[in-house]
Amino acid sequence: MAKLDELLRILGEGGGSDLHLAAGAAPRLRHRGELAPADGWSVLADAELRDLLAEVAGAEQWKEFEEQHDADFAYGLPGVARFRANYFVQNHGVGAVFRVIPEKILTIAELGLPPAIASLTELDKGLVLVTGPTGSGKSTTLAALIDHINATRSRHIVTIEDPVEFVHANKRSVVSHREVGAHTSGFGPALRSAIRQDADVVLVGEMRDTETIGLAVTAAEMGLLVFGTLHTNSAPKTIDRIVDAFPAREQNQVRLSLSESLAGIVSQLLLPTADGKGRCAVHEILLRTSGLANVIREGNTSMLGSIIQSGRAAGMQCMDDALHAAVTSGQVLSTDAYLKATDKSRFRAPGEVAEPTAA
Repeated sequence: MAKLDELLRILGEGGGSDLHLAAGAAPRLRHRGELAPADGWSVLADAELRDLLAEVAGAEQWKEFEEQHDADFAYGLPGVARFRANYFVQNHGVGAVFRVIPEKILTIAELGLPPAIASLTELDKGLVLVTGPTGSGKSTTLAALIDHINATRSRHIVTIEDPVEFVHANKRSVVSHREVGAHTSGFGPALRSAIRQDADVVLVGEMRDTETIGLAVTAAEMGLLVFGTLHTNSAPKTIDRIVDAFPAREQNQVRLSLSESLAGIVSQLLLPTADGKGRCAVHEILLRTSGLANVIREGNTSMLGSIIQSGRAAGMQCMDDALHAAVTSGQVLSTDAYLKATDKSRFRAPGEVAEPTAA
């Protein structure tokens, strides 16, 4: 057993999310969003950490790391979890972060996703974006949606990831997992191939460049159901991010294509639960309506808030309303919601004393 497996087992079995390693520092584990030193481990020298990292990396991954000073791959520890590994070089030497990919794919019900998000699995075509900062649970939410399609519909599902995270066994659908580097040279070439592979559903692990974004929009226009992720935190910023990825001369055409293909945007945040024992996901939800296409074509993203408010009966909600509901239901503290909110006047600021209730 690799020596590093000891730390990964502690992380996985202890309910942590990330292991942070850096030459010149002791290992740290992230639990419920907070980093803490790993018990029984001291500061790791650069040479010592290199030996630990080389032991769990494959020969190709280690060669890539030595040549490029960066590497991404998945590492499995049977009975514990799979981990998404990122190796890098920092000012004191090598470093790495291992993120837990749970072996069990949580269902829509287990995650408590709103019905409006679950309804996105019933679409036959269109572009669905799940957005949010790193570590907000986007991959977990997408895995639940893909699992639901896999269990309830007969489809060919193609996932394109770097690296492959959640592994789906075939149920009613056929799932083809493709890993960038191992199975394809990039997101773009894999997306082009998916269109020719009789795919019904495509998951794009990260829409990180103009080519990938453009091909995802095109695939949705052609009749595929495409799920993708972006590191944005609201529907307006997501649409602006897609349009701004293209040169000015192409942006009108992009707005037109996006107006015809966009089926929904789910922006997700993770907050500590009120009892301090876990984390709670809150969502902004935008669904396709008759008025959405015009707003996108005209570049009037400031109107998206009105579209969301008018679509509340269909399950749409803005982030501040979702945060307020989570506070009202006792899931999260008002002080934590305040830090994430746009309209902070609705929430209690950190350090602010709650007003006494009338006797």
